[in-house]
Amino acid sequence: MSLGIDPHMERFGPAAIYLQKPEKERIEAQNTPFDAKTAYFVSEPTDMYLKGRIVKKEGSKLTVEIQGGKVCTCFDAYSIIWDTVVMTHLSEPAVLYNLKERYGAWMIYTYSGLFCVTVNPCQWLLVYDAMVVARYRGKKRIEAPHHIFSISDNAYQFMHILHSQLRWTPQHPGDAGRAFSW
Repeated sequence: MSLGIDPHMERFGPAAIYLQKPEKERIEAQNTPFDAKTAYFVSEPTDMYLKGRIVKKEGSKLTVEIQGGKVCTCFDAYSIIWDTVVMTHLSEPAVLYNLKERYGAWMIYTYSGLFCVTVNPCQWLLVYDAMVVARYRGKKRIEAPHHIFSISDNAYQFMHILHSQLRWTPQHPGDAGRAFSW
């Protein structure tokens, strides 16, 4: 095991660091205390949204402490998760903040329901080579880290399964023996 990579990720070689964080980091992120009643995202022109904590609430008026100690007055609250599928509060600021954090950690792929969400790194990463493609071949979506290869291979496998299940039944006696290709 090298570079803090989990043993099951070693098969992805140097691309592993871009596909999934080590289990220790994931557990730490999941165990970071989160209070949905005090979490808040503040709209900010240069960074889009900043994570903050509600320190005072007067009706709909909120006093929010932003990372770095700055305090501002706002109005509403959300969460951040490593996997967008399990986010409890789906809103534009929460999703964008989550994607920004993932991009900052070079975790450019995440799932959101049936979709694979990708933040373009604007450079070639090791996650696109033939070895990585081979590691996703024949795997279910939950058996490997989030990646566009998982989605495409699953779609390809589904097409093969669907094709093998298609059977043509003659509707008229004269149709028997005709060849049809699907």
